Amino acid sequence: HSQEVEVYVKLPRGFYISTPVGKYNPDWAIAFYEGKVKHIYFVAETKGDMSTLELRDIEKAKAHCAREHFRAISGDKVVYDVVDSYDKLWELVQG
Repeated sequence: HSQEVEVYVKLPRGFYISTPVGKYNPDWAIAFYEGKVKHIYFVAETKGDMSTLELRDIEKAKAHCAREHFRAISGDKVVYDVVDSYDKLWELVQG
């Protein structure tokens, strides 16, 4: 799937989303190329796998706020989700 990846970057520490429960710092931004940049995903968690990854309540609240933030500012142009692997991300892209 590497041909579809246009940009894959680690977001700087200064990039954050303000939430009611504090600042939220997504880890990565990934843009996929499909004729033009079509999908941008912000990956919030990159450690562990989903069977062992138990997000604390505050992290869940921040992730929820991030989903709502990107939905509000972009409609469906920027998609946010929490994933643990590139394969899971690719599943979301394929929808």
